[in-house]
Amino acid sequence: MTTDQALSTAPGQPAAVLSARSAGLRYGALFGPAVFGVTAAGVALPDVAKALGATPATAAWVLTAHALALGVGTALFGRLADSRGVRTSLLVGSIVLAVGTVVCLLAPNIGVLVAGRFVLATGSGAMTSGALALSAAAPPADRPKVLGGFGATMAVFSASATLAGGVFTQWMTWRIALVLPALSLLAVPLCLRAAAARAGSGRKLDLPGAVLLTVAAMSFLLLIQSYALGLSAGVVIALAAALVVSLGGLIQRVRATEGAFVPRRLVADRVFLRASLTGVGAYAGLFAAMYLVPQILVGGHGWSVLAVGAWLLPGAVVGAVLSRFAGKFAGGSAGSVMLSVIALAMAAVLALSAAVTNPTPLLIGASLGFAAFAVTQVITTALMSAHVEPALRGGAMGLLNLTFFVGGGVGSATAGALVKSMSMTGVLAVVAVFPLLAAVTALTLRSTGGPKN
Repeated sequence: MTTDQALSTAPGQPAAVLSARSAGLRYGALFGPAVFGVTAAGVALPDVAKALGATPATAAWVLTAHALALGVGTALFGRLADSRGVRTSLLVGSIVLAVGTVVCLLAPNIGVLVAGRFVLATGSGAMTSGALALSAAAPPADRPKVLGGFGATMAVFSASATLAGGVFTQWMTWRIALVLPALSLLAVPLCLRAAAARAGSGRKLDLPGAVLLTVAAMSFLLLIQSYALGLSAGVVIALAAALVVSLGGLIQRVRATEGAFVPRRLVADRVFLRASLTGVGAYAGLFAAMYLVPQILVGGHGWSVLAVGAWLLPGAVVGAVLSRFAGKFAGGSAGSVMLSVIALAMAAVLALSAAVTNPTPLLIGASLGFAAFAVTQVITTALMSAHVEPALRGGAMGLLNLTFFVGGGVGSATAGALVKSMSMTGVLAVVAVFPLLAAVTALTLRSTGGPKN
């Protein structure tokens, strides 16, 4: 019996079944609050912009910075988990998450708030990477049950996120809606003993590689929004230079450095690349929708923030149920087809939203985004768990989610850039290309074989 089984076995209960289910629930509770950083914050965004006097393009960085930092944090702490163990990663990440939460609660202006969200999301990345590493480490026989519990818990958070954002923004303050990822701290004690069983390899971390990757991603996202942010030509040139230099340095480290932050074998791994493209499309669609839809409903239809959260709830619940079933289909072709259908429906509905004045397609499109988010996480976790050897799983899952969340940042940054020259409903039709990408690439998600332990 594993450590996790011993922790969760009760008298008269089947040990393996109960342990797998309870483990999945706990790992989902560790990851789940990260969803609030996107959806709850998206609902609160109109009030954030109003309270701090920020333009729509500047306010988009509340989501964009979070997406970037969550991706970088997931990758960085994933590698830390591989090197020093999951327990160390969770403890260090908890401190970072707590510090970011305090900064967000006290931020006097949009600049400090965005910085606080960056720190908060970096710590939240430790929670997501820990949850993914522990889920991926489940024995192959128990993995479907673990992922089923994981998906069910993620579904609960996905379904409640919009309403939570609306309730806290309307009845208390938008600041609480922006720090809800800190709820992961409550799940950390429940996962520490299981995390202690995931010892690290002791390999040295490639911090220069992590810095190069972060600079490249941030430069890229800033360049996307350079026009909307009104950046000068000198700043744009500097950002472009930073992007070229950081990418060049990163490529060189991948080629020449053993144990590079981005492992050489992952860069050439077709399964990893296809999973990355699928996640980029799904996350970019969700982040763009969560930037645009609440503002359209509040500004264009006169809805309250609470009404937005409440009306998004039924569709989010349906999406949550779909993500729960994804755990049963994970690892097979049915899961890939399911994800493709959800993403395709999201793309179609978002495009339709630009052609009609009725708010219903807006609600459906955003709700499908929640489902695509959770189902993508379950399907790709199962795929990479079976494909990557145990010693590299934490880092591989971290890098995979880095691409996902940078994709999310691209989605919100693109939407923020386009609203300066297009209507928000018109921008919805443009960003529909992101979930369409996910729909196409999801059909290619097949494992080519690999470690099963």
